[in-house]
Amino acid sequence: MTGTDTSTEAPWDLSFLRVGALVSAALTAVAAPVAGLLAGWDDAAGVLVGALVVTAFFVVSGVVVAWAGRVNDAFTLPAALGAFFVKALVLFAVLNALPEEGWLDRLTLAWTVIVGALLWSAVQLRWVWTRPLYYVQPPAPPVARTDSPVGVDPDGPAERG
Repeated sequence: MTGTDTSTEAPWDLSFLRVGALVSAALTAVAAPVAGLLAGWDDAAGVLVGALVVTAFFVVSGVVVAWAGRVNDAFTLPAALGAFFVKALVLFAVLNALPEEGWLDRLTLAWTVIVGALLWSAVQLRWVWTRPLYYVQPPAPPVARTDSPVGVDPDGPAERG
């Protein structure tokens, strides 16, 4: 590695995506039918779409940031901000394209996105807090020396008796 090369050789761990997707799917499997029974099936559709949107957003962000980190560590922040900007534009366009009175409830969709983002944030926080993450590459462990200077016993001084 040269002095100006800031690419990382360590793989970027995206295992939080699996955990977040499973937790999101489990909660959606409970919340959608409950919303459907209590508020109507357009609300259940809002829960389903909201959960899919949040999951897709976190997956896209994770993959983009990991890709940028593999290229060069300095690219991760611009990649994260760029991905967020593009996703916000896409979400804005999609929400504006939805009719006010349609097959899903937009208010339920909005609340699902808020709750889902908080849920995914909690999953990421727990993932970070329970993993050994290093700011710099840890040094290699020391290697045991097998050679010793001439005339020196590697086991130490001999006892005389």
